[in-house]
Amino acid sequence: MDIIFQIKALILGIVQGFTEFLPISSTAHLLIFTKILRIELDDFTKSFIIIIQFASILAVVFLYWKKIIDNFFPYFKKIIVAFLPTAVLGLIFYKIVKNFLQESSLIISLALFFGGVLIIVLENYYYQKNLASTSVFSEKDPLKEISYKKCFYIGLFQSIAMIPGVSRSAATIFGGLFLGISRRAIVEFSFLLAIPTMAAATGLDLLKTEINFNQSQILFLFLGFLSSFLVAMFSIKFLLAFVKKSNFKPFAWYRILIGLLTFLFFCINIWS
Repeated sequence: MDIIFQIKALILGIVQGFTEFLPISSTAHLLIFTKILRIELDDFTKSFIIIIQFASILAVVFLYWKKIIDNFFPYFKKIIVAFLPTAVLGLIFYKIVKNFLQESSLIISLALFFGGVLIIVLENYYYQKNLASTSVFSEKDPLKEISYKKCFYIGLFQSIAMIPGVSRSAATIFGGLFLGISRRAIVEFSFLLAIPTMAAATGLDLLKTEINFNQSQILFLFLGFLSSFLVAMFSIKFLLAFVKKSNFKPFAWYRILIGLLTFLFFCINIWS
């Protein structure tokens, strides 16, 4: 493996780590950067995109492992209830998502654009100036306000994020706001729900994908996984500091811009 190939792995890991927790879709950005870096979107690359997403989730576990242990079991049933819709729908639509949707620049551009528009609409309706503390694992227990019924609906909202360009964090957070859950509670729940969701996605892909990784591919995975993990820790702190002072509208406008650019490239047959 040459140095250029290794640098590409690091770049993709950095992109994943930074975008995973932002409402801008890490999957869409990884697919866009595979085009920019001229990396073939074969079965290995598709698996790589899924696997390094789990590295970002491990960053949450690493940063907040103590509070996760202290609070995980009281939340376990709710997390499982929310996870089940995604698990079932993920099994059903796995091949469609991986073999068709991931390769569609049109789907990505439309999801980015309309997702941005929807975030602006929802923020205009739901945003409050005096937001509660955005410390994801606070001393209080905001998750008590989330009923099992709402957990199930949150899982359905999260399932929408199987479509490339739809952000998992945006789907769960704004789905929760739509259900009447406070911003702090749904942000916390979104972080916790990501752990089993991405673990299952990675495990399913490894089981379903008939790939015997060679030495070069293993190194590529390692570099992407490591860089994603390290950058994700920065991204978590950045997002928590950002939402203390602002809402998600800047990310929405960014989504709209990237969606338009991606659609433009699609129309002129550069990425199609």
